[in-house]
Amino acid sequence: MKPRSKILIIAGSDSSGGAGIQADIKTVTALGSYAMTAITAITSQNTTGVASVVPLNLSEIKKQILFTCKDIKPDAIKIGMLHSSKVVNLVFEVLKKIQTKIIILDPVMVAKGGTKLIDDKAIKVLKKKLIKKAYLITPNIPEAEVLAEKKISNVEDMIDAGKILINLGVKNILIKGGHGNSNKIFDILVNKKDIKIFENKKINTRNTHGTGCTLSSAITTFLSCGKPLKKSCELGIKYVNQAIKENPVYGKGNGPINHLNSIKIKNKYIK
Repeated sequence: MKPRSKILIIAGSDSSGGAGIQADIKTVTALGSYAMTAITAITSQNTTGVASVVPLNLSEIKKQILFTCKDIKPDAIKIGMLHSSKVVNLVFEVLKKIQTKIIILDPVMVAKGGTKLIDDKAIKVLKKKLIKKAYLITPNIPEAEVLAEKKISNVEDMIDAGKILINLGVKNILIKGGHGNSNKIFDILVNKKDIKIFENKKINTRNTHGTGCTLSSAITTFLSCGKPLKKSCELGIKYVNQAIKENPVYGKGNGPINHLNSIKIKNKYIK
């Protein structure tokens, strides 16, 4: 099978493989596209938490992005963990040189175990500059609360937060509802013209490490292959839900999901 599109991922590394750039690569590959990377930071983590975060040198981050894109032009770009204001500013400036229209920003702020992955100054720069550059941003409820400066308790609050961010210059926003308290999950897509609510039954498992990274990468992949926005979100959500349902039980904490759920391996490779 020939890859259907080329995607550049700008994000942090997760040594446990469940989230971050590892989850992004697995997702893009499993859905049939080609993944390139620019690593912003290296984390030492497992399913129980994050032990350390080591930022990469700014010049190396810039070099990864520009040198890669000079040779292989991406059809889309997915952005994940940007830990400092300097990195956010760097990525914002570098994106001007690449001329890729499909930019998906997942504003990663806190790891599943609760460790903060971005400082307050970086959040301010992200809000002022980068969210307006993206075609779509995909915050979860806590991240949307920070960006919109609004408490979110229900679906109506999610919609209101989305509208606040649209008024700040965001083109499209998908607020992920996995942090809600209902037995259903509501993921809500908002733009100036429309509001679309994706409703799914909540799957009872603690093994959801990396779902946010995975969803944004899945949507990026579908968009890069020519699918419209609503359909890309719908297919991305379905992919993640199936990956959660297959529930591989790895580790002692919040385990990963099964990124391989979309792949059928031929028998000749596993005999």
